[in-house]
Amino acid sequence: MEFRIERGELAGAVAWAARVLPARSPVAVLGGLLLDASEGRLRISGLDHEASARIEVDADTVRDGRVLVMGRRLLDICLVLPDGLVACAVEGSRFSVAGEGTRFGLSVLPLDDCPTLPPLPEYQGVVDAEAFAAAVGHVAVAAGRDDTLPVLTGVRLALDGATMTLAATDRYRFAVRTLGWKPEASQTTADIVVSARRLADIARSMAHSGMVRVFLDGGSIGFENAGMRITTRLLDGRLPRHEKLFALPEGVGATVVTDRAPLLDAVRRVAVVVEGDGPMQLSFTGACVRLRAGYADDVASQVLPAVLEGADDMTVAFNPSYLVDALSSFDAQHVRFHLLGPGQRALLSGADAVHGTVQPGHRHLLMSVKHLV
Repeated sequence: MEFRIERGELAGAVAWAARVLPARSPVAVLGGLLLDASEGRLRISGLDHEASARIEVDADTVRDGRVLVMGRRLLDICLVLPDGLVACAVEGSRFSVAGEGTRFGLSVLPLDDCPTLPPLPEYQGVVDAEAFAAAVGHVAVAAGRDDTLPVLTGVRLALDGATMTLAATDRYRFAVRTLGWKPEASQTTADIVVSARRLADIARSMAHSGMVRVFLDGGSIGFENAGMRITTRLLDGRLPRHEKLFALPEGVGATVVTDRAPLLDAVRRVAVVVEGDGPMQLSFTGACVRLRAGYADDVASQVLPAVLEGADDMTVAFNPSYLVDALSSFDAQHVRFHLLGPGQRALLSGADAVHGTVQPGHRHLLMSVKHLV
C-alpha cells in the first residue's frame, strides 16, 4: 500500500473516523483505524462496541492496499506533521508517514483481527444537516450526566411523518425541539433514544454537509453524506413523554418577556457568588426583573427591563447553571417565561419581540426551586 495526500486532508479524515474510538480498550484492535487505499480514494474507518464511522477522501494511490494502525497515535502524528504533501506506505511490518523532511513509523495491527464495519440500517429519509445540528444542540443540554441511569443520558428522537421531535431530560429540566425533515415514506414513524453525547458529536461533525441521509432500525441509527457515514447503537428504554408537562394552562400564573442575551450575561455575572447548588432568585414586577444570589454579606444582584403580564409580581428561584444552559440553547432575541410560581414548572420559549409571538419548535422546561434566597 502506498498513497499521497495533503496533510490537512489526512488529519481531518483521521480525526473524523477516530471520534468513535474508545479512550481506552483492553482489545488493541478496537483502538485501530483501518486505512483502505484504491482507485484514487482513501477510506478510513473505525469502530467500538457502540459506534462505527467511515470517511472517504481523494488520495493519489500509488499501490492499492489496506492497513490497520492505532488510530489515536496516527491522529497525533497527523496533527504535528508540517503542512504539505504527505507520503504514506506500508513497509514490512511498519506503516510510514512522511512529509517535508519529517518521518514517522507505526506498528501495524493484524488485519485478520479487524472487525467488520456494520452495515447501515434501513434508509428513512433526509434532514438538513445545519438545522438538525442546531436542534440537537438545543435539547442535548438537558440530558442527564449520570451513567447509572443510561436512558436519561439520551435524546429522544421521534419521527411522525414529516415532523422530527427531539427531547431530553435529566428529571430537573426538559428540552424539546421540533423540525421538519423529508421521510422516504409519508407514514414514517419511530420513537427511539440515542446517546446525547454521541448524537451531539455526530450532528456537529456533519453540520455543514447539506442534506444528511438518516438510517434506522430497531438497534441502531446511522447518518451519511459527503463521503461520511456513522452509526451508533440505540439506548434501551423510553424517556418520559413531555406533552402533559408542557401543557401549562393559559391564564394561570404569569408570563414574562425580556431580552435573552442581557439576561444570560446577568445570570452568569450574579452566579459568581453562588456556592454549590445554591439558587438564584428572580423577582419580576411589571417593568423589570431583579436577579439576586448569595448569602450573608456575599451577595450580588442586577436589575434588567422585563414585561410581566398576568400578575402584579412574581418571585421564583432557579439553579443558575440550569438557567444558563436553558438561555444559551435559544437563538431568539427575546425569551418568554411562563411561570406558575415558586417550586413549580417554568416554561421558556423564544419570542420575536417583547410583545411578539412565541417562536414555535423549541421549548425548555425548568423546575423552579422552593427555597428562595
